[in-house]
Amino acid sequence: MAKIATFLIMAVVWVVLSGMFDAFHLTLGIICCGLVAHFSHGLLFWGGDAKSWSRGLVRWALYVPSLLWEIVLANIHVIRVVLHPRMLEIIDPQLIRFRTVLERPISKVTLAQSITLTPGTITVDIRGDEFTVHALDRIVAEGCPGAMEERIRKALEEER
Repeated sequence: MAKIATFLIMAVVWVVLSGMFDAFHLTLGIICCGLVAHFSHGLLFWGGDAKSWSRGLVRWALYVPSLLWEIVLANIHVIRVVLHPRMLEIIDPQLIRFRTVLERPISKVTLAQSITLTPGTITVDIRGDEFTVHALDRIVAEGCPGAMEERIRKALEEER
């Protein structure tokens, strides 16, 4: 069931984003979606039943607006830094490490990608529960991982 659901989600996204509807591209898209679904279905659907999947999907959909808001705030901060007359004095690159409370692989990947999508930060490495993140300045470094980790835990982790 997880393979079929993963395949269907990827096929729909691929068709919508590609805009290619000829037989050659549709066939290649179906083959690629099938291969990726076969090898990575456990990443998207990790245990549980259909009810927990649908609940997780709803929680993830509720997380996305908060991520978009964090991206907007980070963009404003980066714009302030870049347009500041003493930009070179303000920029203070930081390499920080922190341990996460997240347990599921999809939760950790979501945190890493959310950090990277937020301007001023890049996830450099994940080893077990330890994240290494590059931050533009001290203000950004102090805010990492912040509330984002808790929102992801509520959205994607199993209920405890």
